[in-house]
Amino acid sequence: MEPLAGQLVVDLTRYLPGAFASRELQRLGARVVRVEPPEGDPMRHVAPGWDEALSAGKESVACDLKADPGLALALLARADVVLEGFRPGVAARLGVGPDDAPETAVYCSITGFGTAGPHAGRAGHDLNYLGWAGVLEDTAPALPPLQPADLAAGALGAVTEILAAMLERERTGRGARLTISMTHGAHRLVAHRLGGDPLPRFLTGGLACYRIYATADGRHLTVGALEPKFFVRLCELVGRPELAERQLVAAAQEELAAELAAVFARRTLAEWLALFDGEDVCVGPVATLAEAAGDFGRATALPSARVGQHTEAWRRELGLS
Repeated sequence: MEPLAGQLVVDLTRYLPGAFASRELQRLGARVVRVEPPEGDPMRHVAPGWDEALSAGKESVACDLKADPGLALALLARADVVLEGFRPGVAARLGVGPDDAPETAVYCSITGFGTAGPHAGRAGHDLNYLGWAGVLEDTAPALPPLQPADLAAGALGAVTEILAAMLERERTGRGARLTISMTHGAHRLVAHRLGGDPLPRFLTGGLACYRIYATADGRHLTVGALEPKFFVRLCELVGRPELAERQLVAAAQEELAAELAAVFARRTLAEWLALFDGEDVCVGPVATLAEAAGDFGRATALPSARVGQHTEAWRRELGLS
């Protein structure tokens, strides 16, 4: 399915959130043009592998927005969707703000803290947004293994709002002006916990039946046996059926975790996976990225464009040369 076929996305963003969002819109069939400074999106230099993966198949137009925003403005006039990730007010000062796009365009600003309030102008990155949002309370000082504020609250939050706005445009003919706050969105990911957890740190290390355990070969197992039936069967299979009685006893969690750790340390990851194969126990490996790609990845043959590779073609199409 390519439900966004024929839709033009103009991506003015830099770094991860916008690149991921426009990649997802592209995956749904949209044509994506990234407007880059002449030296390229900084992500090309800071994390070239990420840039290659997230920009495959997108077009690149080089444009100095401060010196000559004309090409970008002409692109905006054609756009169905515009993505920008500058701090509030910057896009407008550069001449590519919401008022510079057609009324029919869905113009989406991905921001750190929104456009109003005491934090609106604050600089930040994913880790800062997560800290402000309360996401890291249970696990600090450990770092999250990915960037949920950038990718979930920011990029996927933007995609959700954009798709809803495009659906509304089908009904009314009007575009939309959207603002995504990565901090507000990150807080929404944890706000359901404000009423209290069933047990302290319920899914963030407080339960022995929901943890990661080392195996004999230095690999790790994920154990997510929350439902009693899964944990009972797990304990039976590892030869310790009596452990199931303490699954949800708050005071017993660390002792139970230590006993499970000792059990899992006796066999290799492959041996445990073979034992649990076909069983309802909610256990799996901590796979490497390469292993996961083999099972769940999707290869693409599309190349990543050079900086400005499509500039002249777009100038001709827009009648600017």
